[in-house]
Amino acid sequence: MANYRKLGRKTSHRNLMLRNLTTDVLRYGKITTTVTRAKETKRMVEKMITLGKKGDLSARRAALAYITDEAVVAKLFSEVAPKYQERNGGYTRVIKLGERRGDSAPMSILELV
Repeated sequence: MANYRKLGRKTSHRNLMLRNLTTDVLRYGKITTTVTRAKETKRMVEKMITLGKKGDLSARRAALAYITDEAVVAKLFSEVAPKYQERNGGYTRVIKLGERRGDSAPMSILELV
């Protein structure tokens, strides 16, 4: 049994979509997306912030391998991660908004705490 949601996508599409969503959360601080995508993205954002808190070269290379923009990785290590240095997890929150007008998909905001 898989420990992740498949989101109705093939593996390569799902992985790139989650990488892009993670990059956008770290770039803008919050995004609006469906609840299931937000919950999956939250897992990766938390991992990236944990890498940023480590701050060593190995962690930076691991973040660069996942995040699609080098400027966002620089921001992660210089601005975002130091903000959470004293916090032991729980760097993001998912706020439910209601349903999307077109297809009634449950929508939410994923934001950094």
